[in-house]
Amino acid sequence: MRVAFASQPAHPDRPNEDFIGATADAVVLLDGASIPPGVTSTCSHSVRWYSHTLGSTLLAEMTQSAGPLPELLAQGIKRVTSLHDFTCDLTHGGSPSATVIMLRHTADHLDWLVLGDSTLILDTGTPEPMVICDDRLEQVAAPHRVRLDSLPVGTPEHAEARREYVETLGQYRNRDGGFWVASTDPLAADQALTGTIPTGQVHAAALVTDGATDAVSRYRLITWRQLLNVLTQDGPTGLIGRVREAERSDPHGERWPRSKTHDDATAANVMVHE
Repeated sequence: MRVAFASQPAHPDRPNEDFIGATADAVVLLDGASIPPGVTSTCSHSVRWYSHTLGSTLLAEMTQSAGPLPELLAQGIKRVTSLHDFTCDLTHGGSPSATVIMLRHTADHLDWLVLGDSTLILDTGTPEPMVICDDRLEQVAAPHRVRLDSLPVGTPEHAEARREYVETLGQYRNRDGGFWVASTDPLAADQALTGTIPTGQVHAAALVTDGATDAVSRYRLITWRQLLNVLTQDGPTGLIGRVREAERSDPHGERWPRSKTHDDATAANVMVHE
């Protein structure tokens, strides 16, 4: 595989809570769940610490083991939890969390895993690519976004609505009937979407956090097929640039209601066959 990727924080003066890492045969993408001001966490570690620690752990595991990806994810979550369960209170659900995509290439097939609302796109040569995204968060979140989406981004009222929104979603995180992400419970790995596809059927793949898939899902600038084309022609930086241009044209979320003006954005373009 040949992998090209780019990652850009929401603001230059804030840490990037996304993680992207790759070897010749594996790619890992995580999107850390931002904690807005006013929401208390029982963990002293940052979201960036969590996403980068888990991401690097998973990448190492994928290079050392041919085990099933959910098993590797469970081991990774357990290992990272062990790094801070004696120093932090991890029993109240306020610990950092992240979405996860894992993609592994073997001689004759690709294994993939998706947990949370980051997106994996597989170009199988058909007019419409295969798009894999765990939409359970969106199903849970939609009814609770009404007030948030009605307020201009950047106002105190919007900030308060976002805090309430995030606290409400916390009640559904890693619970039956809710949505699942990587945090402290290794059993969340069992809830991931997984699959295997023959290598010969895949020309390319894209791993994209929601801060970059907004080009398709929120702003409707391009289609999924066009997203793959942008990654090939302009690279991951070109895709993120299109997202940023749209966001700058609508700084207060009047055209496109959203939680924040900008989000961390990460995209990886994986060429399976040259």
